[in-house]
Amino acid sequence: MGAARREPEGLSPEEKAALRETIAERRQARHWQKNPAAAQEAVESYIRTLPPADQQLAWKLHTLVQQVAPAFRPRLWYGMPAYTDVQGRVVCFFQPASKFKTRYATIGFTDAALLDEGNLWSVSYAVREIGDSEEIFFREKLQRAFSSASLKK
Repeated sequence: MGAARREPEGLSPEEKAALRETIAERRQARHWQKNPAAAQEAVESYIRTLPPADQQLAWKLHTLVQQVAPAFRPRLWYGMPAYTDVQGRVVCFFQPASKFKTRYATIGFTDAALLDEGNLWSVSYAVREIGDSEEIFFREKLQRAFSSASLKK
C-alpha cells in the first residue's frame, strides 16, 4: 500500500473568504470614490451582519470616527470596515474577532495615520470592549491620525 498523499497547506477558509472580499472591494473602489454614500452603506451593511459582540465594537468605532474625524470616509478593506483620509489611503480599520475566529477584535492604524512615537510605537490594539477609558484612548488616536492626515493634503 502506498503512502498517504498529503495535501499542501494553503489558505484557510477564512483567508480564502477574505481574498474573495478583497477582489470584490477593489472592483467597487472607483464607485465608492464617486459615491461615498454607497461606501458608507456597504460598511454599515457589513457591520449589521456581525455577531453581537463584534457589531457593538464596530458601531462604537464607526461613531467615534464620524465624531472625531468626519472627513475620513468609510469603506471595506480586506473585508473589514476601514476609514480613509482625503487621498483615499486607509488610516484605521476594524478587524472583527469573528473574521479569523480570534479571542478579540482588533482596531488598527496604518502608516498613513502617522502615530509615530520615537523608534517604537503601537498601531494595533486587541479590543474586547470599549468603555469610557478605551473611548478616550481611541479618540486621542483618531484625533492624532486625523490631524496628521489633514497635514498631508
